[in-house]
Amino acid sequence: MAIPCETKLGDKVLEVRGMTKSYDGRVLFDDLSFELRPGAIVGVIGPNGAGKTTLMRLIADQIEPDSGSVDLGSTVELCFADQSRQELDDNKTIYQNISEGYDVFQVGKVEIASRAYVARFGFTGEEQEKRVGDCSGGQRNRVQMAKMLRRGGNLVILDEPTNDLDIPTLRLLEEALEAFPGCAIVVSHDRYFLDRVATNILALDGEGGGRFFEGSYEAYAEKIRQERIDRGDDPDVPRGTHRRFA
Repeated sequence: MAIPCETKLGDKVLEVRGMTKSYDGRVLFDDLSFELRPGAIVGVIGPNGAGKTTLMRLIADQIEPDSGSVDLGSTVELCFADQSRQELDDNKTIYQNISEGYDVFQVGKVEIASRAYVARFGFTGEEQEKRVGDCSGGQRNRVQMAKMLRRGGNLVILDEPTNDLDIPTLRLLEEALEAFPGCAIVVSHDRYFLDRVATNILALDGEGGGRFFEGSYEAYAEKIRQERIDRGDDPDVPRGTHRRFA
């Protein structure tokens, strides 16, 4: 598994400045700011309802913030694989969804037979003719990933890519991200996956706050633990701003 990346990123990738967003009177982000550097893989964590998917949609310019800005660099080619899998046609087969009618297509600079490409994602033989509407959650996830990786980009957003994936596919995704020369933003509840791939952590607390941390998930969790010790709190009892995901 490889993520095509044809355009080299410049010095500026992504800047989020003073962003605020509310839904139904509830503040998801209040004055959220962070910046991505070239080569960063950012793991986004937080409790359910904290606004992780909303943040991804804001970055992808699918919705507008209430205030603040999202500024992409001039060289950025964004590719967004969302959690809803809305791009998939349940009435078409796995092969039809991924190939989109082409027997041969470009994956990055390489021309490849579409059947062979689909097989790279674990769909071989008759399984390629299975209706997507009859697929499991993990299979649908792989179909969506295959479609997304076909297009490629130098800033890739993956919203809950680890949901329902089997171990071999998870390992392939890890290897693809580690070899990826661009930037990636990955929303996931799988802290072990994030610890292996993330260079930064963006932690949303579900109460309007956010924290951008330089380092792995393990380093972030240790910093939160040490801060609790310094406050005189029990380090093993989650409390405070980041209690629900530290």
